[in-house]
Amino acid sequence: MGVISRLKEDIQSIYHRDPAARSAIEILFNYPGMHAIWLHRISHKLWKAKWFFLARSLSTFARWLTGVEIHPGATIGRRFFIDHGMGIVIGETAEIGDDCTLYHGVTLGGTTWQAGKRHPTLENNVVIGAGAKVLGPITMHDGARVGSNSVVVKDVPENTTVVGIPGRAVTAQTPQSKEKSERRTAMAKKYGFDAYAVSPDNPDPVANAIGQMLDHMHLMDSKVQDLCKVIQSMGGSVCTEKLPEIDVGDFSDAETAAAEKRRQAMESFDPEI
Repeated sequence: MGVISRLKEDIQSIYHRDPAARSAIEILFNYPGMHAIWLHRISHKLWKAKWFFLARSLSTFARWLTGVEIHPGATIGRRFFIDHGMGIVIGETAEIGDDCTLYHGVTLGGTTWQAGKRHPTLENNVVIGAGAKVLGPITMHDGARVGSNSVVVKDVPENTTVVGIPGRAVTAQTPQSKEKSERRTAMAKKYGFDAYAVSPDNPDPVANAIGQMLDHMHLMDSKVQDLCKVIQSMGGSVCTEKLPEIDVGDFSDAETAAAEKRRQAMESFDPEI
């Protein structure tokens, strides 16, 4: 894959994972995480060519420029996304697969001064929350997730979420829970919003309640479709119109108006002097 194609792929991956991204130009000039990754790709090639001093010097410049420290010996896959980026440290023997995401303050560090493999391996689709520390020659298997400020020192199985100090598994995704999560996401998009926080491994009771509502809507939607098919097979004419989509902007405007009313009420109660 050429340089331009890889650059386009990185920009598209940021579009996919960051709703704040507005244009390719904005991403190109204002995303230090992407700058750090591209400077690392150059320093990594220099490292492989045994230009060690030049590779480390470029790595140091990248850290000064972006706030992200990636050792030139680290191996990074495709569509790697560093969100915000400040304070990230990735060690020399770290290995990162495809479609991984790291938030600010993450450390992929070692636990020994001995040479050899001493940093973590991240397989594909791994997400590590802000401030988390993943230490030692451990493996984060496909789809693993680490909660913010957790400290992980043991291998994490596939599609498992870990939180706490030390990191403990809160749930492992089963085929049943994966199917439910995918169904909820599809239903949420159908009704005009993305259920970003609704997942089987989320302990938030509000998120769980929304998830149950989506399950109920899915069941009712299926039953209504079956009824429509039966009625139409009997010669009836029903369910010919498309369901209206929910405009999330209406909710946003209502919340903005409510916030303004609260502000006015506060000022009338305790006016500024």
